[in-house]
Amino acid sequence: MMKLSVLEHSHVNEGRSARDALDETVALAQETEKLGYCRFWVSEHHGSAALASSSPEILMAHVAAHTKTIRIGSGGIMLPHYSAYKVAENFRLLEALHPGRIDMGLGRAPGGSPLSTRALQEHKRHEVDPYPQQIVDLYHYLRDDNPANHRFSGLRAFPETEGMPELWLLGSSEGTAKIAAQLGTPYAFAQFFGAAGDEPLQHYNSYFQPSSYCAQPKALAAVMAVCADTEEEARQLARSNELFFLKLLTGQELGSMPSVKTASEYPYSLAEQQVLEQMRTRRFIGTPGQVKEALKRYADRLHLDELMIVSHIHDFEKRVRSYRYIAEAFE
Repeated sequence: MMKLSVLEHSHVNEGRSARDALDETVALAQETEKLGYCRFWVSEHHGSAALASSSPEILMAHVAAHTKTIRIGSGGIMLPHYSAYKVAENFRLLEALHPGRIDMGLGRAPGGSPLSTRALQEHKRHEVDPYPQQIVDLYHYLRDDNPANHRFSGLRAFPETEGMPELWLLGSSEGTAKIAAQLGTPYAFAQFFGAAGDEPLQHYNSYFQPSSYCAQPKALAAVMAVCADTEEEARQLARSNELFFLKLLTGQELGSMPSVKTASEYPYSLAEQQVLEQMRTRRFIGTPGQVKEALKRYADRLHLDELMIVSHIHDFEKRVRSYRYIAEAFE
């Protein structure tokens, strides 16, 4: 049975406000919960007027309070910006509030511009990459088993909880896949974001080392999928995100998610059209039957039993419909 989950970026759509975006995030979580989706993850972005989710922990608490059964997680916390101890406290509190429903997805990307990254990491100096050690520290804080020789031996993260959040490492390149395989953690592959192939996921499965995190490889892929009654309509709906992502890739981020009309009327250069054509080869766009078959082929090829759906559509009702069609196609 294929498990389906949701990755939400809380896009501020053209003609709408940040509050509208956050209200739609909650409404989408509630609708996808009814449809049987497994997880609902919210992202972390900084310095962007077009993305309302700058603090995943706060948004997770809000979404979890307005849902009942779906797992709520971060997609993800950009760990190099923060103290591993503080992140452990935040997620222990979330786990205490919503036991058995919290996922802790961790990333190492900046989640914003160089300027916002400098501001987030002001007064921090890293002579070596802190990320792998941060992951280990965080896991010890969550398990209350800091080694005796740890630099903060005896330090515990509170509040106490019976269980612990499910830890995932997120990435679109082979670097994080290698860390996840070496540490033996679950791995979430951002297929929708990377321009490269699926080598990171293949590396993770090939070199995974069993650990106290999990005994065998546990992976999912986050994929861009847009579903509608006809292939033509689905491709039209996908134009909004295509233009937004195109500008993001070229360092010209838009202030909102453009409408289909705005995206359709945009004067694409030949070079931009070529980028779009390449982008479309890694997306799943079409009718319910077409999307299901394409997703199934992709999951079977990479031995996945969970896909995390990213469906950026300007019109909220059509966005919910896209998620509904995909859920119904997979029964």
